[in-house]
Amino acid sequence: MKDLLTFIAESPSRFHAVDNLGRELEEAGYTRLSEARTWALETGGKYYVTRNGSALIAFRIPKADFTGFMISASHSDAPTFHIKENAQMKGPESYVRINTEGYGGMLCAPWLDRPLTVAGRVLVKAGEAIETRLVYVDRDLLLIPNVAIHMNRDVNTGMKFDKKTDVIPLMGMGEEEGAFRAILAQTAGCEPEDILGTDLYLCLRQKGLVWGAEEEFISAPRLDDLQCAYGCFRGFLKASGSGSVPLYALLDNEEVGSRTKQGADGTFLEDVIGRICAALGRDRATAVANSFMVSADNAHAVHPNHPEYHDATHRPMMNGGVVIKQGVRYATDGAAQAVFTALCRKAGVPVQHFFNRSDLAGGGTLGLIANAHVSMNTVDIGLAQLAMHSCFETAGSKDTDYLIEAMAVFYSASFWEENGRFTLE
Repeated sequence: MKDLLTFIAESPSRFHAVDNLGRELEEAGYTRLSEARTWALETGGKYYVTRNGSALIAFRIPKADFTGFMISASHSDAPTFHIKENAQMKGPESYVRINTEGYGGMLCAPWLDRPLTVAGRVLVKAGEAIETRLVYVDRDLLLIPNVAIHMNRDVNTGMKFDKKTDVIPLMGMGEEEGAFRAILAQTAGCEPEDILGTDLYLCLRQKGLVWGAEEEFISAPRLDDLQCAYGCFRGFLKASGSGSVPLYALLDNEEVGSRTKQGADGTFLEDVIGRICAALGRDRATAVANSFMVSADNAHAVHPNHPEYHDATHRPMMNGGVVIKQGVRYATDGAAQAVFTALCRKAGVPVQHFFNRSDLAGGGTLGLIANAHVSMNTVDIGLAQLAMHSCFETAGSKDTDYLIEAMAVFYSASFWEENGRFTLE
């Protein structure tokens, strides 16, 4: 569990998460590919490729002709505040604030009165080229202050947050114009005028922790969806070989609709599958028909104070095992449920089920979106958590290991479908 919390702490932005996984893959003998080059794939080879620095796909080539793909897909982004380009704002009075916009559907209140900083990437002029540099300002730089209850007596009876005023972070008092950009440049090791572009986000300074009477819980930033991203990745590395191509996908921009080149509604996954099939002389349509996808994105645990928000007969608990998400907003059907349940039983991992309460429309996942580009049997799963889309979320301390074991068995398997009969090997 501490390894998960370390990974999250070292991944303050989606760019850091992809960079960390890429370095670990290279240490494990994976070769980095470039989308701008022709791929020469070898039997038994291990490879990975990134797009935009915020999405990553890793895969292994079996030693014999492969039947299809065993895929997991999770996402690297989380609800936060995006920092606008001309960020530094003077006033009122001598205050200096940082201009932001909301990214994704976050809970606003938990962001207030917490030490914050900035993470992401800057694009820097390096001779005739433009170079990407990851940045994390490793200090308590910002804070979004609450209004005192004496001035807002209604704050505890209903608060509607205005993102252009209520959640703007404070940086200092009386700083010179360009002070924020100078901090970025110092962190990136360049001159302020050499920064040509930025993708920067607010992030929490508080580290994740294990807590509870028997250490039943973990709380950390970005559990949705780095917990699933981490669990699937560990299962991917742990798995043994099979007759399928195991493929790990970490995609970006799920929290804002996935409609980017690096998101599930882009062509990244489709392109990689096509290039693998072309490089190995495999018919793409046949391979995809014999493939299975796990769309892994955290699920809602029944709330201790508000159990009424859950469906009467589907109430996942933290530490209760992997959650299969079902209903009209998810890709799971009965066949996918059956296949994944069989794999979890083989792994000795408990399974829970989630349906939205019939009058509450929950959030969607990347499973249905990805299927519009690469259609295959797909199950939506997650790990049960509280306070989804808070800046500090809570989950069960046992569930990450359940996911690792389930995905190790998943990635070690092969899948066939023939006229309604499903076979796992």
